[in-house]
Amino acid sequence: MDNSQLTAIRDAVSARLAVVADHELRNADPAAHLEKLKQAAGRLDALASNLPKDCDPMLRHYLERQSYVKAVTWLDERLAG
Repeated sequence: MDNSQLTAIRDAVSARLAVVADHELRNADPAAHLEKLKQAAGRLDALASNLPKDCDPMLRHYLERQSYVKAVTWLDERLAG
């Protein structure tokens, strides 16, 4: 996988984590929060379902198991060096 693919996945994972962590929006407008979560999850699911066959098994594992913090750490390490 090239860096642009890794970056797109990292951005999608980070966006999903940010929505989950947005307790202010969730408390103020649960419907808007749910919609943002659906959008973020949909984007991430689309990227995850189109992973290339040569995708690292650990990244695939993290995404399939929704271990998103671990996925971000893994992606950051790959993108850094």
